[in-house]
Formats: sequence, C-alpha cells, structure tokens
Amino acid sequence: MSVGTGSGIADPIRHVVVLMLENHSFDQMLGCFKQVYPELEGVDPAALHENVDSEGRVYRQQETTERIMFLDPHHEVPHVAVQLSNGNTGFVRDFESAFGGSSPQARSYVMGYYPLDFLPGLHTLARHFTICDCWFSSLPGPTWPNRFFALTGTSNGRVNMPDDGTHKQDLPGFFQQTQDTLFDRLNDRGIHWKVYFHDIPQTTVLTNQREPHNVARYFYIDEFFDDARGREEEFPQFSLVEPAYTARAENDDHPPHDIMRSQKLVADVYNSIRANEALWQSTLLIVFYDEHGGFYDHVEPPGAVRPDDHTEEFTFDRLGVRVPALLISPWVDARVESTLFDHTSVLRYLTDKWGLGPLGSRTAAANSIAAGLTREVAREDGPLGIELISEQLRPPDPRLEEEAFGYDSAHQKALHVLTAYLKAEGAEQVPRLWAILARGIECAKGLAERILAYSYDEASLLRASIAEPDKLTNDEDAIARDNVARFIMRKKRYAVVGLQTRLADATLTPEQRLHSLHTLALITGRQFHREDAEGGVSQARDWLRQHVDRLS
Repeated sequence: MSVGTGSGIADPIRHVVVLMLENHSFDQMLGCFKQVYPELEGVDPAALHENVDSEGRVYRQQETTERIMFLDPHHEVPHVAVQLSNGNTGFVRDFESAFGGSSPQARSYVMGYYPLDFLPGLHTLARHFTICDCWFSSLPGPTWPNRFFALTGTSNGRVNMPDDGTHKQDLPGFFQQTQDTLFDRLNDRGIHWKVYFHDIPQTTVLTNQREPHNVARYFYIDEFFDDARGREEEFPQFSLVEPAYTARAENDDHPPHDIMRSQKLVADVYNSIRANEALWQSTLLIVFYDEHGGFYDHVEPPGAVRPDDHTEEFTFDRLGVRVPALLISPWVDARVESTLFDHTSVLRYLTDKWGLGPLGSRTAAANSIAAGLTREVAREDGPLGIELISEQLRPPDPRLEEEAFGYDSAHQKALHVLTAYLKAEGAEQVPRLWAILARGIECAKGLAERILAYSYDEASLLRASIAEPDKLTNDEDAIARDNVARFIMRKKRYAVVGLQTRLADATLTPEQRLHSLHTLALITGRQFHREDAEGGVSQARDWLRQHVDRLS
C-alpha cells in the first residue's frame, strides 16, 4: 500500500530532495542489477543486445570499467532519432557517423555497461532501495529541454541547446522559458524550497527563476550540508541539488568527467541526510539522470502526451531514452518499481502531495512516483553511509583527467552563454548611462589586472573567482562563476526591496505571508518566520524600514 496515493495513511514524507545528474542510460548504469532482480528490465548476459556499424561489425553489450570518455556521444533530437531507429539499433551507427575515423574500441564504449557494485554511490543505493526500471527522459533530446520538463512539465517547444549552431542568433528568445515552474507553484502554496548549486545554476535559464524573490532561495552547496545538520523542521520541504558543471570540480557525470566524481556527490548527499535521523525518517531522496547522453539502452521509448500546443521544433508525442532513477527513503523497499515514469512523474507526485496548481497536460497524465512509496512502517535498516575508497577517489590516469579538464562540452558552452546573459540582463535593469559607466570600469579593471599579471610574470590565462577566491582556474570558467555570483548578490538585494512590498499586500494568504517571511529570513539571517505570524510580520516590517532605503 502506498503512503502517497490517498490510501488513508498519513504521508510521512515531509522533505523531498532531487539530485539530477547527466547523460547516461539505464542499461549503462543500472542494467547490471538484473543479476539481483531477475524481473528487472536490464542487461541479460545470456541474451546481450547488439548494434552494427557501417562495415557490418557487430557490437554487443559488454562490461566496462572506463571512467573517462572523451568522445561525447551526440544526443540531440536528430541523433537520438537515428539511435532509436529499427528497435534501438542505431546507437553505434550514429556514433560512427558523428565521429568519423573513430576506432572500433571507441564505438564499443557506447554499448558498455558497468558491472555490479562498480559504482559505489548508485549501486549501493540500488541494492538497498527502489530501482525504477521504466523511467524515461521526457523527450528524445539533450539536457536543457529535459531539465525544463523536470521542473515545469514542458520545454515551451524547445528541444535544442544554444550552442547547437541553430540558436546563436536567438539567444534572448532561447532564454525566455516563460512557463510557470514547480517553484512558482510552491510559492503559491507557501512551501519552503531551496536550490543548492555548485557553480552555475542551470535552472536560471527559466525566466521566472531569475526573479529576485526566487533567486533569494539559491545557495551554494555548502549550505545544503549545513542545513542537513540542522533541525529537521527547518530543512526545506523541497530541495534541488544542482551538480558542478564546470572547472575542475565537475561532478555532473557528463562525459568526459570522471564518473567517480558524481558517485562522490551521490554519497555526500545521501550521507548528509542519513546522518540526521529525524531528517532521514521524513525524507524522500530522488536521484535520476536528465537524459541518456547517447549511450545504449535496449528498451524502446513509448508514446507520450503532448504537454501543450508548442510543437515548433518537435511533436513531443514520444518519450526519450530510458534513464537511471532511484527512490531512496526509509519508506521504500529494496525492490524494482516498473510503473511507467518520466521526469514529470515527480511533478505529478508533488502536485498531488501539496495540492499544487496544474503544470501542463503531460504532468496531469503522468503516473506519480507515489507508486514507489510502498511501506506503512519506516525501515530501520539500510546503509548508515557510503564511503569511497582511495582508488575510487584517485583518477585512474592523471594525464587523462587533466586533458578532460580542458574539454568543453556543448552543455558547458551553453552554460557560459547563460552566465553572459545573466550579466547582460542585470545591466539592463540599471540606467543606460550607469550601465555604460559600469562596463567602462570593468574594462579598466580587466586591463589593470592583465598589466599587473604580466608585471609579475603570472599565467595570464588563470584567475580566481569571487565565488571561489582560494582557487585559480582558466579565464572563461572564472568569468562565468563571477557572473553568477554577482547576479545572485544583486538579485538578493532586489528581493529585500520586493519583500517589503509583498509583506504589505493584504491579499496574501497566511501561507504566502509565512513564505515571504521565510524568504527574508534566508537572505538576512534573521529568524522572522519563527515568530507567530503577526509578530514575525511586525518584526520584519520594522527591520525593513531601517534597512530597505539603503538597499534599494
């Protein structure tokens, strides 16, 4: 019996944490668990699937322990169409076409899958909690539109990335993902949420997420670990953890990043929740991948409900390739859940759970992940923590990893474009003369820094970011991080001004008023939300009267 399906059992899940990783298929990452669960739709060593290249060479599924792959398989809509052709037999052919002259060994990696217990984070959790073996990406395409579906129920008709060669002249249009989001619905209901990020929060592509009151709920990842150590009732009801996408700390699992970095992230997130018993007893951790990254999976994606009337770039009537997904909680069993899910199944669960407003036709038609919450009594077993050994934390080939740091994927290029957009958007919000003056000052500062660097014979391609001043990285990554840090700082200042107006709004519901108090508390360190409603509002207004004129 499910605790989340109106069964009459009080829902014990008070906190939902989502960790979304990148670019791997179900067969590749979790297919090996058919050895544990014969009913799982995974990799059967006695009946391996195969693809054929243009020369007739056969490539069967095979175990791999490769941690770094430089030839990043394509996963844009035209490429995925080839991969899925004739019963998912076009993966090798598409890779061969995209990477002319690639070796048979390189092509075979597309068909690889990791052996049981090789991935310390995912495989440990898969052994103890619920594997979803019928979870598909929301469309057969790349990262960004799939992430839009995961958080809004649609991609507003977009299926491309800004660095795919087709949208470079339409960047302002591309960044206008104007649809309502999960976060808007949470705001409406006064639900406490946070986004925890490492470097560049990809979710700021969503227009509404760039509004000051939403940016006020963005925090660097260290705050997640601090919050997890705190009081259970203060932890956000909904959390999104965004991995590190750039520089030397990448743990998003996007090739060619070392997959053990993402395993460390999975372990760290799980360990921090598990170490707080009250938090653990009330939390559902959902780990899934946004799309398959061009890697082989043998299950053909089913049809899908169109989310809306936007069909400018795709019909949106078919799901994407199957991806790894786990439900982790004391309220799930160690088992396989084979209900058909896509990313909007999380939205459906949250919509039902908290009575949120609608998020499109796809979400309304999706099966809720509540089907996986099967327990009436919380489990007392499960790992107390996941520890990676030194061999897993150490790169297998330091020279290869160093080369990987210099590789920019389409996703990283798109994120750099995003941060430039964030900087430009901020400049548009100040008077034109001041914007010109600010740009002039920035140019002068940059010139002075370069002169100083040459004077001291420093490496001119390295610099520190204000987001991480104790480390040096290449100019592009540092500039991108600086753009994000300044954007966050600027928007949080604007948020304080907006919250003063909002708290004076007599039409707010009690939940919305408390939500606004909580937002103000998050960005000022005051505890207005811990008072009773009237006392909190009174204290907040007094504080704002003293400070807001200097901030505005």
